[in-house]
Amino acid sequence: MDKTVQFLQRRLIALGFPLPKHGADGAPGGETITAMNSALDELESRRGPTGSGPPLTLPQVSPNPIVPVDWMPSAKMERIICHWTAGAHKASEFDRSHYHILIEDDGKIVRGIPSINLNEAPAREGYAAHTLNCNSGSIGVSLCCMGGSHEQPFDPGKYPMTQKQWGALTSVVADLCRRYGINITDKTVLSHAEVQNNLGIQQRGKWDFTRLAFDPSIVGAKACGDKLRAEASAKL
Repeated sequence: MDKTVQFLQRRLIALGFPLPKHGADGAPGGETITAMNSALDELESRRGPTGSGPPLTLPQVSPNPIVPVDWMPSAKMERIICHWTAGAHKASEFDRSHYHILIEDDGKIVRGIPSINLNEAPAREGYAAHTLNCNSGSIGVSLCCMGGSHEQPFDPGKYPMTQKQWGALTSVVADLCRRYGINITDKTVLSHAEVQNNLGIQQRGKWDFTRLAFDPSIVGAKACGDKLRAEASAKL
């Protein structure tokens, strides 16, 4: 398997030129050549006869993304909002109906039912309703955890957030930021607990995340958010 070819194949798939028989298998073949030629033809059509049109930009996809490229359809997205489900460690159908990507206790990622592009502003029917009055342009990622938890005094309940979940979350955020051209700031990558303060959109007492069960020394929405942004930035 040629990793350079596989990277090109993943970028072609993300751009909308499918490789149905073999996918991103890293082996150059007729499908890959056909998809590449189609991309070049589109480039030429966009440039026009004088070569002055806008360039065809291939999506910025990591050579080894944790998020499969077909989970990240073409769309203009503004921010990523991170949550926990306040449920068990495995994703339920109810959980999957509200978020684009979920992360289970062992770090396994699960695809939500709504497609990310349904939340492109203005959000369309079937979009992921994950954040009150802040769903348009927002990707919703949620950790499957914290069922039965309490903020004060802090009790993570029977399904505490795990270190593996957090590690997967920062990788997922990095992949999404790279794919959608999102620069990491406290207004573009944030937890649900930060939405009210950072974006000025009133929420209903959400505290995901103001505490991290695997690291009790981190306290408060800003401290948790800063840790999220720093670790995701390091993976870009």
